[in-house]
Amino acid sequence: MIKILFICHGNICRSPMAEFLFKDMVKKAGLSGHFYIASAATSTEAIGCEVHYATQERLAREGIRTGWKIAVQMKKSDYQEYDYLIGMDRANIRNMLRITGGDPEGKIHKMMEFAGSDRDVADPWYTGDFDVTYQDIYEGCRGLLEMLREKVAE
Repeated sequence: MIKILFICHGNICRSPMAEFLFKDMVKKAGLSGHFYIASAATSTEAIGCEVHYATQERLAREGIRTGWKIAVQMKKSDYQEYDYLIGMDRANIRNMLRITGGDPEGKIHKMMEFAGSDRDVADPWYTGDFDVTYQDIYEGCRGLLEMLREKVAE
């Protein structure tokens, strides 16, 4: 079982978008039994809040529902629990490293590296553009799935 934790600042926009989009991709690929997928925040600002309504609406246009997901904070123990901890931007990575105390096993990654890029996934909380964020996350998730499909086949 490959365990993946998507992480952003508040766990109400980008990381739940990645969580539910990747779950959908994995399901459509017939690989659900090979993955455990979740999301979390680096901050405490939105803990207990539901997924942002615009994230829910953007995913719903793709036929993806978020259910009763509420924001949770990343914990130091998540480093041992998960195989991949995927942050959305440089600030997330910096905060993830602070929470974990480092990355000795090379588990921490930035989302867009799976799409062959070093750019950040823009935070739609500030940009208001959930479509651009969705497209970036889609590209990152697609690249991640292609990479992991080989590991599942081994």
